[in-house]
Amino acid sequence: MLTLSDAAVRKIKELAADKGESAGLRVKVVGGGCSGLQYRMEIDSVKERDKVFERDGAKLIVDKKSFLYLNGSELDFAEELMSSGFRLVNPQVKRTCGCGESFVV
Repeated sequence: MLTLSDAAVRKIKELAADKGESAGLRVKVVGGGCSGLQYRMEIDSVKERDKVFERDGAKLIVDKKSFLYLNGSELDFAEELMSSGFRLVNPQVKRTCGCGESFVV
């Protein structure tokens, strides 16, 4: 199960508004970064074998392989003075790199 914060729901709906009814935020776990794994996010449409987590019309789309790394996570969105963006709170992460862009499970 993946959950979405109120802020993440608002931002996903804003970003996907003109992309069609099946559009949402796709989150993938890919190899790379200094710790071995990293997240990739993009607005995309739902494909046949995806897992979709929906709240109040906002869709979070995850492929089955990435779900193994993301299960139990919460997606949040924060806007701050120096930066803004989506953040995953992933209880499976054991360690992150110094910049916070990659992780180890």
